[in-house]
Amino acid sequence: MSHAETHTAHPLPGDLDEQDYRLPTGGTAGDIARRSRFAWALTGSGHYLQECIALALRLPAVDLFLSAAAEEVLPLYDFRIAELRERCRVFRDKTASSVPVGMLYDDVYHTVIVAPATSNTVAKCAFGISDTLPTNIFAQAGKLEIPGIVLACDMKPVVVTKAPREWVELKPRNIELENVERLRRIDFCEVVESPDELEQRLQRRLDELALTWNASSS
Repeated sequence: MSHAETHTAHPLPGDLDEQDYRLPTGGTAGDIARRSRFAWALTGSGHYLQECIALALRLPAVDLFLSAAAEEVLPLYDFRIAELRERCRVFRDKTASSVPVGMLYDDVYHTVIVAPATSNTVAKCAFGISDTLPTNIFAQAGKLEIPGIVLACDMKPVVVTKAPREWVELKPRNIELENVERLRRIDFCEVVESPDELEQRLQRRLDELALTWNASSS
């Protein structure tokens, strides 16, 4: 079993399964050479959700980290956790201390992506609040100098988004737009504006790591 797969044996509380409750194993945080996986956090946004999941599943060695809101939204867009788990590891927001984030200390992850990121998640990340699985993994990644990429949903004065049953036009408030600018100033964070820009940034990251997209992602 590889370092990225190891975890400490521990009774599983409540309805948690093994993937939800991986514990840090005492790795040496900070050794870039040991990191081998992408961590992709999903929040409760349907905007660009399909495009983001499609990109995530094309990445080699990717794990999904779901907020509680993401878990509610996914089925509205015809995504099932059981089906996603056939393609990658999935971690759910089922612990108060965001236990799966401990894998960052084991040098499992070399890159953290939060996409799509709701205005709520953007605001929390911009002001250093960490009370969900995605915001915790974003904050801890920064503290470990792990590059983070965020696709913020509310980036422009007018946003046209696909709701579960129809297309909706939204007009983000000044506070949402200001929070995106605050987020741009966070250490080890890059903000992108569209799935196309996210794909381009991921391509650069793959090149930096001498990796390639998965050939079979359908």
